[in-house]
Amino acid sequence: RLCVFCDSVTTISWGIAVGTPIHLVKLCVGAERVEDLDAWQAARAGGRVDYEPRHVTRMWPKQEAALLDGGSLFWVFKGFILARQRILRLDEVIGDDGIRRCGIVMDTDVVRTESVPRRPFQGWRYLQDADAPKDLTLSKSDEDELPHDLTAALAEIGIR
Repeated sequence: RLCVFCDSVTTISWGIAVGTPIHLVKLCVGAERVEDLDAWQAARAGGRVDYEPRHVTRMWPKQEAALLDGGSLFWVFKGFILARQRILRLDEVIGDDGIRRCGIVMDTDVVRTESVPRRPFQGWRYLQDADAPKDLTLSKSDEDELPHDLTAALAEIGIR
């Protein structure tokens, strides 16, 4: 199929142009702030330089190719997407119960993003690349976080 935006030949799969990354959104259960995720992953790493964070989930993403083509796992903290980690690969994990699960292996870098509201949900959800929050610049990521109430109020009126 001919892409109407760039005049290149594009294959469409699952309604997404091949070569366009897709992302996952997941609640960061038990964490209130991005620093909580950083601390938890650092504790799991135990000082190992070869540590790769992994989140094990019951469902295997059907859009694996698009996820591995530059996709990230976007983390939701207290109702807001605030950070992401690039997805490196999906590993098969067989639990003690013999059930096959998906290990989402991520980059160690936790990248702060614009704050985007997200309602609670179970499991993970796909996120189109066009809808993904932008990364914060280095200067913004070093600044103090806005209070949760202020962030929520700004998001309600459409200001990220």
